[in-house]
Amino acid sequence: MSELTQNVDAFFSKWSQELLSVLRIVAAFMFMQHGGQKMFGFPVAGNREFDLFTLNPGLIGILEVFGGALLLVGLFTRQVAFVLSGSMAFAYFMVHAPQDFWTRANGGDAAVLYCFVFLYMAAVGGGSWSLDKLWRRGA
Repeated sequence: MSELTQNVDAFFSKWSQELLSVLRIVAAFMFMQHGGQKMFGFPVAGNREFDLFTLNPGLIGILEVFGGALLLVGLFTRQVAFVLSGSMAFAYFMVHAPQDFWTRANGGDAAVLYCFVFLYMAAVGGGSWSLDKLWRRGA
C-alpha cells in the first residue's frame, strides 16, 4: 500500500464521524427546502397550494420540514431517517416511477438519492456532531 493511500485512509478513518455529521446536516438542510417550498412557497414558489389534509403537499411537506429539522440537529436520527427513507421510496414509486423507468427522465433522482442517504443514516446514526451523541454522553 502506498504512503498516499495510507495517509488518505488515516485521514478518513479519523474524521469519519464528523464527515457523517456533515452529510447529515447538508442533506437535512437541502431536504427541508423541498418541504419549505410545499408549505410556505420558500425558497421558491411551489406548484400547488398547501393543504394540511392531503398526502402531497400536506403530510409530505410536514415530514420534509420537521423531519429535516430533526435530522439537521441530529435528534432521533435513526428513527427519523428510517421514516424519511420510506417516504422517499413511497414518493418515488407512486409519483416518479410510473412516468418513466429512468430517474433522470421521471424526475425521481432526488427521491432515490434521499431514500438511500436516509437509509444509510438510519443504519449508522447521526455522527459525532448530533444531539443524539450529546444525549448518550450525558446519560
